[in-house]
Amino acid sequence: MLNLAQRLILGCLLLAGLAAALVAVAHRALLGAGQMGAAYGLLAAIVFVAALTAFFVLRPIQQLAKDVRLIAQGNLEHRVEWSSRDDFGVIASELNRIAVRLRELRDTEAGRRQMEFQLSDAVLQSIFEPIIVTDSKGHVLKVNQAAAELLGEAATDRMALTSTPGGDKILSAIRDAVSMQKAVAAEDEAALLPTRIGKKERSYRLRTTPMRDSEGRLLGTVTTLEDVTTLQDTDRFKTQFIAVASRKLRDPLLQLRRGLYALSQGYGGELTPLEAELVAKANNDAEQLNDLMSDLIEVAELDTGKRELKLERLRPGQALMEARDRYCEEASAKHIRMEVSAYADMTPVKADRRALRSILDNLLANALRYTPADGEILLTAEEMKDYVQFTVRDTGRGIEAERLSHIFDRLNPFSEKGTGLGLALVRRLVESLSGQIAVESRLGHGTTFRFTLPVAAVEEVRHPVEAG
Repeated sequence: MLNLAQRLILGCLLLAGLAAALVAVAHRALLGAGQMGAAYGLLAAIVFVAALTAFFVLRPIQQLAKDVRLIAQGNLEHRVEWSSRDDFGVIASELNRIAVRLRELRDTEAGRRQMEFQLSDAVLQSIFEPIIVTDSKGHVLKVNQAAAELLGEAATDRMALTSTPGGDKILSAIRDAVSMQKAVAAEDEAALLPTRIGKKERSYRLRTTPMRDSEGRLLGTVTTLEDVTTLQDTDRFKTQFIAVASRKLRDPLLQLRRGLYALSQGYGGELTPLEAELVAKANNDAEQLNDLMSDLIEVAELDTGKRELKLERLRPGQALMEARDRYCEEASAKHIRMEVSAYADMTPVKADRRALRSILDNLLANALRYTPADGEILLTAEEMKDYVQFTVRDTGRGIEAERLSHIFDRLNPFSEKGTGLGLALVRRLVESLSGQIAVESRLGHGTTFRFTLPVAAVEEVRHPVEAG
């Protein structure tokens, strides 16, 4: 039995010999016409040998090429049929083995992917909170049962979602997460989605997080709607209770402060040194308690919407200089320098005068409280595109990293001095004025508070002739 190489060599030799014979016959044909019969015979022999060569060499190659093409196209059930054990048989056997291995790998990978898909889908459906999964372009891919029940048919339809209560907020959060490729988890009331289910209205907090693969490429987003109805009701009750309790305690505390003041001024007779010291301490404690109740009432008014803001055009530089003047005496007593850096012709901001004063007073009091002698406090205002950024920077001891995330919390547990409500009040006031606040600090390198307020719209002043 000849192998493939031997067949190819034999075919080439036969073709070469026949070609030489043909040339010789043709040469003789030129010498005499009697040789034409022999020439035709040799030509017939050449055709026969060429046909045998094509049958034994070219046809098996074409058949193997066809088999390889079928396997390459994904038909892993196909088998190469070859009975002989020559080189073609070896090739056919290896092709069959490759096809079997590929089919096993495909089945194993498909099974694993199917199992992972079923597991992830089961996990998604088992989560009680509504969840929406999108691709990297913001198109909805999957929703769990809770989201389908909450949003109905609009859960998987972006067009329908825009007309659903809260749907525009969901789509906006998804767009922000895709464009910025970072989590969007607002905590204020703007992130709440009030939705009526039956006869009850529930509130959900919106959280959107981007998904990435192992190489950091954006795959899509996951949006979660956290039911905060109970928490919101509890917080509302707590706020109302604090407001009522603070008001009820204000009058007795006022009488207590008056009595302590009368004693300290000697209206009840001359005090001994020990009595005077006790009255002074009691008076300081009463003042701190009064500050705490004032802050509680103000925060409660903001939360319940009872605090009415009177928006007007205010000059940033003037507001900073007035704040500096209010605390310059206290700063001088502690040998702390206070400077203001702001252009006098800066665009006015749209804000409530009382609220802006309270914001700056709390930030300045906080800076003076933690800045040592010979320190410095810098007040600046810088005009941005559509807002003005105010900065209060001190050279105090700074804030520990673990405290920064709780610095704006109510009754801050890390607060060593003051009521612990000042910065929480600052944040609520800034947000109520459509601004944002942030803090930067490092232990031993001071603290910087930055907050923004929107610029006031330009008022058109019409000439009397134009108006007339």
